[in-house]
Amino acid sequence: MKKTLVRYRNSAFGRFVFRNQKYAPILFFMGGFIFDTLTLGRIDRVYDTVVLCSHMSLLSITLYLYNTVDNDKWEGTFIRRYSQYFPLLIQFFFGALSSAFVIYFFRSVSMSKTMFFFILLVLLLFANEFLKKKISNKYLQFSVYFFISFTFFAFMIPTLIRKMNTFIFIISGLLSLWSTLALIRFIYRSSPGIRAEISLKKLIGLILSIYITINVFYYFNLIPPVPLAMDTGLVAHDVRKENNEYIVTYEKNPWYVFWRKHDTNFHRQADQRVYVFTSVFAPTDLKKSIFHRWKWYNPETEKWEVTDDISFKVTGGRDLGFRGYTHKNNLREGQWKVDVITEEELVLGVVDFVIKNTSEPHNEGMVKKSF
Repeated sequence: MKKTLVRYRNSAFGRFVFRNQKYAPILFFMGGFIFDTLTLGRIDRVYDTVVLCSHMSLLSITLYLYNTVDNDKWEGTFIRRYSQYFPLLIQFFFGALSSAFVIYFFRSVSMSKTMFFFILLVLLLFANEFLKKKISNKYLQFSVYFFISFTFFAFMIPTLIRKMNTFIFIISGLLSLWSTLALIRFIYRSSPGIRAEISLKKLIGLILSIYITINVFYYFNLIPPVPLAMDTGLVAHDVRKENNEYIVTYEKNPWYVFWRKHDTNFHRQADQRVYVFTSVFAPTDLKKSIFHRWKWYNPETEKWEVTDDISFKVTGGRDLGFRGYTHKNNLREGQWKVDVITEEELVLGVVDFVIKNTSEPHNEGMVKKSF
């Protein structure tokens, strides 16, 4: 194998790669992100589960090898000869896992407070490009690893057991914390170099602070309730079910407002119903109660007032999500929003709109679409 590598390095392609090796991290990053975008779809697919579990396992193994490579037991082995590539592999797995989580979370967030955690994931995804020179920093290395590990278990445990609630989230976090601390302890005991380089108390304290921070995010509903995801959410003039299809009539946005399906201005005649239609993705066999929490903004108190909590059960397994709707009559003019939430009051998404009363039927920009 060594002769093969020598021939590769002396070839025209090998010399080209060597001259441009500084671009290797960005190419690995882009390749991993594009691969995940094209291949990952449903979190409950066997393929997706195998890919994520493989990435997490290989990342853990690579971290162990990278941090113990100076041990005498690796002298003269394949591990020692190619240890220079371990930082690149760690960066690749960091990028692959964070990009996968960004793809899944993108389906789960709306322009609401849950977007904050999504932005953190995106920042981690792109910050990964600048970690190559810092990857030798053990505190940074294991902090990023724990954050990714926590997110991994928060996705996988509910998906595998077909159940999600606050208790399951706590179990996922504890399992992530235990596995990360076990890996750190194993590496610390195996490598004299690591024992001389880091303070175990400082590293554990850093990991625990990240653990507490994520749980605080969860408590304040700053984390989307994955693996649930709201695929569609819109305010409509009419919703009818025909031959297992939902026919939804709503006011369409102007062409330049591409990020939202419905117009936020809802023109309502007297006694006309207002519908909110949503489709929520859930893994196969997962059953969950979802609530539409209707809120009206009171301009006098300058506060949102809850008018109704209307529930329906979601059954997982459908690619485009479980469809459901709620409706209300005699709504007042002004700003309204409907929070799509779980029993634990975790926010799946928000449908916001403004009621404008009109004496004539509103036909401009109306569309009818099946879901």
